[in-house]
Amino acid sequence: MKVYYGVDEFPQLKGVVLTMGTFDGVHYGHRKILKRLLESAKVNNGHAVVMTFHPHPRTVLFPDQTDLRLLSKVTEKIELLASLGIEHLIVQPFTVDFSKLTHREFVQGVLIDKINMQCMVVGYDHQFGHKRQGNFEELLKLSAEFKFEVEKIPEQDIEEVVVSSTKIRNALLTGNISLANQLLSYNYSLSGEVVKGNQVGRTLGFPTANIYMSDNHKLIPGDGVYSALAFVDGVQYKSVVSIGNRPTFNDSKKSIEVHLLNFNQDLYNQNLKIEFVDFIRPQRKFEVIDELVQQINADIALAMEHLS
Repeated sequence: MKVYYGVDEFPQLKGVVLTMGTFDGVHYGHRKILKRLLESAKVNNGHAVVMTFHPHPRTVLFPDQTDLRLLSKVTEKIELLASLGIEHLIVQPFTVDFSKLTHREFVQGVLIDKINMQCMVVGYDHQFGHKRQGNFEELLKLSAEFKFEVEKIPEQDIEEVVVSSTKIRNALLTGNISLANQLLSYNYSLSGEVVKGNQVGRTLGFPTANIYMSDNHKLIPGDGVYSALAFVDGVQYKSVVSIGNRPTFNDSKKSIEVHLLNFNQDLYNQNLKIEFVDFIRPQRKFEVIDELVQQINADIALAMEHLS
């Protein structure tokens, strides 16, 4: 997949079939539209092109809102789209000036003049342009004027999927990993740099890698213990992940700790990716350390079941 960071980088191609959106998570609902995009491009002997936006429009339009949590960073989104066979991806910088383009200015100045779009694939409720004033009816009018086709994904095809990024976020925040993964069509993941912690796990016989998340908008699943897969230099390891503030040790700082099974290498300053597989239990405080150790062993045994 070829990635272009802005429409000015995009070459003039013939037969461009395009869809656009934020595609946060590239979940099952998104894949319905992307599948149709690929089919349409093949039938028309054209090129399947996806346009997405970075940073997320909400961070630009509402900078004072700090509650936005995303399912995928832009790098993760690129990987997911590439895995689906998308040929071309435009990552369009989203700015205040860009947001002020009317739907007509956007279609004419960007989609036609810059991208040479021949066909657009959209959902039945697609909105675009300044204050989202462009809709399917307006798109039909513009298609007649600028000579491009519009293909609408029927309402029943979208609604029958019953998938939304909000539903997935809520599932992750409540620890319902199995539902989130089902709606995403893949295991939810996050990655970050391994930093030095207080090494309590090591003293208990269960060394952990502490993950530092540099992206404040990336969603972290709710507090609890999870079975997961960790990836080190492309090698997969069964793991147990603990998210929370370590109540047994009265630690108020939230952390992401990963215990990789059958692994004893130094991971400091390396990037570690983890894929969540299932929820094991909520966080709880243990009055006696031995009880914590017994529980960790039970967590590992259950994780092995989940990951088998």
